[in-house]
Amino acid sequence: MNIPWWGYVVLAGLSWGTYVPIIAFGGLEFGGKPNGRIAAILCVGLAYFVLGVVFPLVLFATGQLEWPEIKGNAVAFSSLAGVAGAVGAMCVVFATSTSIQAARDAGLPPTSYKLYIAPIIFGLAPVINTLVSSFWHPSQKDGWANFHFEMPNPLLIVGIVFVGLGAALVLYSKELTESKAAKPTPVPVLETPTTAP
Repeated sequence: MNIPWWGYVVLAGLSWGTYVPIIAFGGLEFGGKPNGRIAAILCVGLAYFVLGVVFPLVLFATGQLEWPEIKGNAVAFSSLAGVAGAVGAMCVVFATSTSIQAARDAGLPPTSYKLYIAPIIFGLAPVINTLVSSFWHPSQKDGWANFHFEMPNPLLIVGIVFVGLGAALVLYSKELTESKAAKPTPVPVLETPTTAP
């Protein structure tokens, strides 16, 4: 496949952008209870296994790609990235279920807290990424333990704020729209006329 770099960016955005609503619905379809949430996570794991294990192994085993040099740091940090992705997937599933229960416990509509999940995740992610990149500078030459703080350009800080706010506002407005649409319209109750005995 001859996909340009920006095509992969768009595909990544589509994948991550649809992840939260898809996994939330999947967990609900399994019953929304602890066993259903674990079943949803199991399905995520199976998809990771097929796309992240079977597919690369086929490429290497068939000679379409040459095996790279296996290094300890490469395996360790690549695996840590997988752990981070898996933990994130699990947290989305449990955030959805616990937010619904917390809203019920507070006597609020079930989606009251759920609408904050995606905005917080996608608002925090670019901010955390930039903050980590400000003090962690791994390279092949200097190794992974290369820590020193580099003050970002002030425009970058402004950008982080706008990216976080923008992502949060876009997703928050989407969730507000969906929660309003889900509210049933009250049906007027007609009083039946009473007749005197």
